[in-house]
Amino acid sequence: MSDIAIRIENLSKRYRIGLLQERPDTLRDVLVQSVKKMGRMFSRKDRDSADSLSHIWALKDVSFEVEKGQVLGIVGRNGAGKSTLLKVLSRVTNPTEGYGEIHGRVGSLLEVGTGFHPELSGRENIFLNGAILGMRREEIARKFDEIVEFSEVGKFIDTPVKRYSSGMYLRLAFAVAAHLEPEILVVDEVLAVGDAEFQRKCLGKMSDVAQEGRTVLFVSHNMSAILRLTQETLVLDHGQVAMRAPTPEAVDAYLNMGQTKQGERVWEEDEFPAGPFEPVALRVRNHQGNVADTVNATEGFSVELEYNLTDAISGLRVGFYMMTTRGEFVFTSFDTDDPGLYDKFTSRTPGRYISRCEIPPNLMNEGRFALGVNASTYRIKRYFQDDKALTFTVDGTGAPGMHWPENRLGPVRPKLDWKIGKIER
Repeated sequence: MSDIAIRIENLSKRYRIGLLQERPDTLRDVLVQSVKKMGRMFSRKDRDSADSLSHIWALKDVSFEVEKGQVLGIVGRNGAGKSTLLKVLSRVTNPTEGYGEIHGRVGSLLEVGTGFHPELSGRENIFLNGAILGMRREEIARKFDEIVEFSEVGKFIDTPVKRYSSGMYLRLAFAVAAHLEPEILVVDEVLAVGDAEFQRKCLGKMSDVAQEGRTVLFVSHNMSAILRLTQETLVLDHGQVAMRAPTPEAVDAYLNMGQTKQGERVWEEDEFPAGPFEPVALRVRNHQGNVADTVNATEGFSVELEYNLTDAISGLRVGFYMMTTRGEFVFTSFDTDDPGLYDKFTSRTPGRYISRCEIPPNLMNEGRFALGVNASTYRIKRYFQDDKALTFTVDGTGAPGMHWPENRLGPVRPKLDWKIGKIER
């Protein structure tokens, strides 16, 4: 028996876009449109051009497999094709090209209220959805109380769902999709409709579903949820598979789409406000002193900010925030944190400066990190700030514990002294 739950081969979906066809008001309009149409029929170039302008490929040659019991995350920017892919897999829409094989019954939560009949009550919709999944009435009845309790809409269960709020719709829809035991659960980005407490409840239920060995496809813009629930993630970009990788690697790649990868950020004059502080460049240098996008965790590296002062500034501090690309702060450091340097540079005269910070070896964990820049006088004035000026990669080759085949949690991976002693008895 095959261990593949979903197999997709060269799946493509094309949509027609553009304005609705205008209705001709007069006989003259009818004749003009007819002549234009005949002209396009005889002009292949115009026909191809018109076709390309009136259609868009939401998916193009997408291929992948999902094993039974696997929880696969799917991420990508708005318009990348995530929802279209799930709609094709859920048979809401047909593909234009390619095909997919699905082994097992599918429970889908694509949009709030998808699969619900607005005129039916919550109770009737629960039984309707179960019947669509191929479940017997006795099976649905056995799960009914659990679904109602989870959704917290028991008071309105016999009310037509067209009178439900979007939050109530979501609660019942998720409860039905998660509790009617489909072999494959397809969840799109809908949890944002619910409140924070219900979102946590849903994520906990999805974790339970995954541990039960059912196959889950999970689309979300919540990277924390993707990291928590999935081990492998698919990154879609412009309707195509950009990469498939372990979730931490895939999330970092997705978050860094469009970011500079030269290890240096140079500001133009129109990118900062007029004033005494003028940022020139931010650079990451490896242990050899070369500007680099990737540094080794075991060798140490430096971060330097070059800037101009057009006027003297008292109490200036220049520093950076180091963050993961998911927005988690690692640490903050300023060039006058040391009291000795603070006393020496209490007032800085006009001129060109470089503030450089040395990051010691065996501190950072592997991964992609971001640097934000801040130049200010504490509680008096902020001269310049760029929250995400530069991203760079830390390579963990040779770092402590790399012989263990696991992803270490956290943004730091310090080399700490341990002692092992045996107690004699």
